[in-house]
Amino acid sequence: MRDGDVAQWVAGLGLPGLVDLHVHFLPEPVLRKVWAYFDNAREHYGMDWPVHYRFDEDERVRILHGLGVVAFAPLVYPHKPGMAEWLNDWVRDFAASTPGAVPTATLFPEPGVETYLARALADGARCVKAHVQVGAYDPRASELDTSWGLIAEAGVPLVIHCGHGPRPGAFTGLDVFEEVLKRHPRLTAVLAHAGMPDFDLAFDLVERYPNVHIDTTMVGVDFTDPLPDGFISRLAGHADRIALGTDFPNIPYEYARQIDAIAGWAEANAQLGDSFLRAVLHDTPARLLGLTDQADLR
Repeated sequence: MRDGDVAQWVAGLGLPGLVDLHVHFLPEPVLRKVWAYFDNAREHYGMDWPVHYRFDEDERVRILHGLGVVAFAPLVYPHKPGMAEWLNDWVRDFAASTPGAVPTATLFPEPGVETYLARALADGARCVKAHVQVGAYDPRASELDTSWGLIAEAGVPLVIHCGHGPRPGAFTGLDVFEEVLKRHPRLTAVLAHAGMPDFDLAFDLVERYPNVHIDTTMVGVDFTDPLPDGFISRLAGHADRIALGTDFPNIPYEYARQIDAIAGWAEANAQLGDSFLRAVLHDTPARLLGLTDQADLR
């Protein structure tokens, strides 16, 4: 499958389109720094990482719509104190002016975090992004405890990059994040990249906590390591807790590769099939984002 085939293939499943829980739109100065980091990926990760969708903002939105994406969560994240609040303001305005974009928010362990997060949630944020690896912070930090409670109470999903992939950070590890879940077991958490590389631990958390989900971002594509034996069988046991994520635009391959990978899982296990595809590609991420009717899928 190529990008030009995706929208028609999705329509063939009887879906109105894709709902992508994990894409990135950022203020241009921040995005340029992110892309510069990927330009030096051989130094950071030991491999090249050519950003495939290196276009201006309007073109990136147009590409998503052309792929049949009817709703998406534009995730923002800070790497230091003092960034999160203004990123929340920026993404609120971006979502208000961009068809299909769902309002999101982010946070950082700093004084006042619970105040600006509460304001973002009151302003309509439907998803919160936390990036433990990039932010290099401890999710168990006391400064964040009230914020995790606010997110749990609001019932919005927390998309959290807390796994060790693509390289371990100071406070990465699903065991570390589970300490947060023990204090906030009602938290609707989405483990970005399915907790890569600790897939089994991610499924263990899905089994232990009823509101934990995983997203598909960069999982099963040929750019990353092969999936372990048993991944698809465990997937089949939790088919309604998996949500589409892609990391668009910062991926080094076509968007269609992620859709191909998901389609391959459905073909490989008789318990999955088209019903699984409809759940992953649309129904589950739409539910998580609170998109209840066609008016929400602009």
